[in-house]
Parts: sequence; C-alpha cells; structure tokens
Amino acid sequence: MTDNDGQVAGLLLAAGGGRRLGGRPKALLEHRGRPLVEHAAGVLREAGCTRVHVVLGARADAVRERADLSGCVLVDNPEWEEGMGSSLRAGLESLRGTGVTGALVSLVDQPGIGPEATARLLAAHRSPATLASASYEGKRGHPVLLGADHWAGIAATATGDQGARAYLKVHADAITLVECADVARPYDIDTAADLARYLE
Repeated sequence: MTDNDGQVAGLLLAAGGGRRLGGRPKALLEHRGRPLVEHAAGVLREAGCTRVHVVLGARADAVRERADLSGCVLVDNPEWEEGMGSSLRAGLESLRGTGVTGALVSLVDQPGIGPEATARLLAAHRSPATLASASYEGKRGHPVLLGADHWAGIAATATGDQGARAYLKVHADAITLVECADVARPYDIDTAADLARYLE
C-alpha cells in the first residue's frame, strides 16, 4: 500500500471520557484483548500512514501505561472535556511543521472501520487542497482526509463535539466521497449496549 510518500499523517482522536459509558474512556476499552486505542492506531499504520499522531485526554497516563503506542506521536489535549473539536484542533496543531500535506482523521470508537477502508481514503489524497471522506451507501462518515490548506479554517470552526463537521458542510462540493460500505461498518461505541454488541 502507498503512504502517499509520507505526505498524509494518521490523526487518531482518542481523548474522550466515555460520558455515556459511565466515565470509561473509550481509548481503554478492550478489543480483542488490547486497548481500543492500540487497535485504532494499528489500523492507520496498516493502511499506510507512516506518521501517526494520537490525541489523548481522559486518563492519558493510564492509556500511556496500558497501550502499546510505540512509534506514534502522543498529543495531550488538556481541554478534552470541551469535546471532539478541541482534540481535532490539538491534533492539527501537532502536525504543523512536520511537512505532511494531509491528515487522515479517525475516531477511536469505530473498530468496524479497518485498514482496507482507511487505505482507500488515503489513496484519495492529491494535494494540500484535498478534502475526502469515507461514505457508506452515499452518506458521508468517518474517517475523513483533510488537506493542509483547510486546517486553519477547520480549527477556527471546530468547537464542542462538532469536529470538522461545520467546515465540511460549507465545503461539501469540494469533498471527494470514497465508498466503503462494502468493507467497513461505521458504528460508534457510545453506550453499554454498543459494548456488548461490538467489542469482543
């Protein structure tokens, strides 16, 4: 698999506190016997991202202790309780000056999205102007690929739990949709029922 000559970094958002899971941070949930954050970082690597930045927040010390994230750049988000927007801003800021021209942003709580779908999205990168998103039967979802030309605009509008949603809505016509429904299931782990249904 190509990594676009190292031009695209993987950016894993894994800071959430799992409010609807009784305060269990999603990064530390177990998937196949290992922390979910470790699995998600591995997906980005297997898809072809040679540089992976992982944004941590809730119980960051425990995540560092339990998960094997060797080779990843760990980014602390002290404002993680504000929501996903703060993590996206911290992650994009951590990529400044690295020379990458795009960020492939994935969420820690979507283990049904594996390396095949992620690699498809990675292959959509063309330039710093690229905006691309995985889609599922035509409906836009995660992960998303954000070219560096867009980072400042995204950071300016990423508030609360919005992440890049507001920016992408305004720039919908510029987004390349990459269909992934045949190789991925885009469910989130949000509730105790989701845990029982989706995690092994």
